Amino acid sequence: MAVLASRRVTSASTAAGPRRGARLLARVAAPMAPDSKSATKADPGLLARAGLPPTTTPFDDYTFEPIREAEVSRAMTRRYFADMDSFAESDVVIVGAGSAGLACAWELGRVAPHLKVALLEQSVAPGGGAWLGGQLFSAMVVRKPAHLMLDELEVPYEDEGRYVVVRHAALLTSTLMSKVLMNPNVKLFNAVAVEDLIIKPDPALGGARRVAGVVTNWSLVAQAHGTQSCMDPNVIEAGVVVSACGHDGPFGAHSVKRLARLGMVPGGEVPGMGALDMEAAEGSIVRGTREVVPGMVLAGMELAEVDGSPRMGPTFGAMIVSGRRAAHVALAALEKRRKQQAGKAGAKEQAAAAAM
Repeated sequence: MAVLASRRVTSASTAAGPRRGARLLARVAAPMAPDSKSATKADPGLLARAGLPPTTTPFDDYTFEPIREAEVSRAMTRRYFADMDSFAESDVVIVGAGSAGLACAWELGRVAPHLKVALLEQSVAPGGGAWLGGQLFSAMVVRKPAHLMLDELEVPYEDEGRYVVVRHAALLTSTLMSKVLMNPNVKLFNAVAVEDLIIKPDPALGGARRVAGVVTNWSLVAQAHGTQSCMDPNVIEAGVVVSACGHDGPFGAHSVKRLARLGMVPGGEVPGMGALDMEAAEGSIVRGTREVVPGMVLAGMELAEVDGSPRMGPTFGAMIVSGRRAAHVALAALEKRRKQQAGKAGAKEQAAAAAM
């Protein structure tokens, strides 16, 4: 009986084989018919299985232009070091290229395209937590009216009434990132960590301390300081620093933690963010976006660390709006700084004239 069953199976398989082969042949041959109007090309794998010759493609016999390895190296390094030279003095340095930092850079490019903006990200891939909507879920929830930026970016979404849903967070993140990087006045330095802040007494503030820039290093170097001999960092001077480092972590909340150690945080400590409350958290983040000390503007979840406001969870409206608001706060700080310097210079001129 076992032999008979085996023969029946073999017979059925043999009969089905030609039928499957005929269907496969029809599927792969149809796009190759002379009268076919379809632009679809036959799949090479299917063609091989059907015993047909490979199809032709626009990339057959493709030949690259010749190049030398040194040319590739020079093409990259020449531009990178030119950027390092150019952005060593920047109008605005944004620390953290997550959703808040990217939104800040985009808004600055929109309203003040003449400013030189250095965008620093410790990771190889900018975007922070905005690549996913939360946990490992793809969709991104944005509460209204923060969705207006999506309209400006032409990012599609599903309207759920009080909020909208982008089908994949990466769609918004990649679109926003591309818009930011197309601005010639913005330079993204990724895989670069901010190790410290430049703090100086400011004569225009009566000698009070202000943040005057950032101390940077390659992220891999920063993480390996304990295993290597001393590797000194680099610096970028800035008219104002916008810190959007996010909540506490290996590189998170770096700026406010450093300010606290220097005794510059109002109240003297960083209490850390409170427990989750979406309803309260987003409003607190946007309202709290401000210049916390002279020369340092905070945006995004780093604010929750210094204010003790609730954590926000996987809703991104506050990140977008906080970043955009931070851009305008930074512009106001630059203008205030300009007026302070002008006033100090004017006072010196008056004093010199009186002495004569």
